[in-house]
Amino acid sequence: MAIFTSMVYQNEFLADGNTDVNAIIRIDCAEAGVAGQSGAGDVGEIVIVDTSASMGLINMQAAKDAAMVAVDTILDGTYFSIIAGNHSAYLAFPRVTSGPGMVRMSPSTRATAKQAIAAFRADGGTAMGSWLLLARSLFRSIPSLAGKHAILLTDGENHNESVVQLDAAIRQCLGEFQADCRGIGVEWQVSEIRKIATSLLGTVDVIPGPADLPRVFQELIARSMSRGVPDAQLRVWVPQGAQILFVRQVSPTVEDLTARGTGVAPLTMAFPTGAWGDESRDYHIAVRLPAKEVGTEQLAARLQLAAGASVLTQGLVKAKWSSDASLTARISPEVAHYTGQTELAAAIQDGLAAKAAGDDRTATAKLGRAVQLAQATGNAEATTKLGKVVDIADAATGTVRLKKNVEKADEMALDTASTRTTRIRG
Repeated sequence: MAIFTSMVYQNEFLADGNTDVNAIIRIDCAEAGVAGQSGAGDVGEIVIVDTSASMGLINMQAAKDAAMVAVDTILDGTYFSIIAGNHSAYLAFPRVTSGPGMVRMSPSTRATAKQAIAAFRADGGTAMGSWLLLARSLFRSIPSLAGKHAILLTDGENHNESVVQLDAAIRQCLGEFQADCRGIGVEWQVSEIRKIATSLLGTVDVIPGPADLPRVFQELIARSMSRGVPDAQLRVWVPQGAQILFVRQVSPTVEDLTARGTGVAPLTMAFPTGAWGDESRDYHIAVRLPAKEVGTEQLAARLQLAAGASVLTQGLVKAKWSSDASLTARISPEVAHYTGQTELAAAIQDGLAAKAAGDDRTATAKLGRAVQLAQATGNAEATTKLGKVVDIADAATGTVRLKKNVEKADEMALDTASTRTTRIRG
């Protein structure tokens, strides 16, 4: 049985007239078990492979090899499907036209699925919205599924659908399943794939080359199979008259969950966190309270991680109004650290967007600020990747110059890594 624990980090003291309370809640999960074996319901895995013409012979062969590794990694008993996607979405396995669109993994279904994957050919365009909608239909065809996860591989832009069509497909898939998305090569758009991944509580990353594909697919499926808790919500209760300013996951990645909240009880909002394995995550919550007199104490928020009706762990956020400046001037190190990490992600993305638009002045300022933040927060990965896009004269002050010749792959690697955070040092 999964064991959840939590710890809240904050400065609970507010100066006279102040109203905003910030807190970090760290949630740890241990002994999560194996997906589909917790008694909460079955789990499903869908592998979505881009089979458009742009994949070519080399990437297509690598994708087929990777999909077969994924099939080998899916545990017996797990429901699964394989989707081949180009300008349409094709159910490559199982070959059915009605009824359940997924089958349980077994030695025989594994072998047959590999035969279907071996027949993939690169042809046609790209319409990722249709791929997502087919995955949604397949997951829905198995009512017993509690955990639903997909991996999506692409090498190009979504040329055969409008932005409106893709956005509509993403909206229809919200809360239906999680999706980890990967791009190979340099012809795909990070912002486009990030939109899919973040909306579906997944991750986005660039795959350096075809040889890395099988390892990446194996790791993604293995991680999914280790998530023995299929779904959980972060529930935030605030007192009457209070306002939730934002709820963000800030570790291991920055993900803004604020707009995803739904009311589940008077004064309580629930925010999706997806499936859990043995892992640790940090969330940043900001609440605005009505101002109170000095000396007043109150509960600012109650934070609970819950699965269905079961509360897995909880933490309390407090507020105390004080006239003692030595107390109210303190800043929680954890809050300060993740505020910097969130700004770092935005600075990288804004800087790269300005660079692409030819606005070198803004790009230099934003990427310089990113270097400064990466240095201050100890984000070595971001510092290294930034160093491939800008020449760093002084990291502490954020003094940089744009490099003249930058590989597009290096810019994409920086972009996809922008939301990955580091824990506070010490």
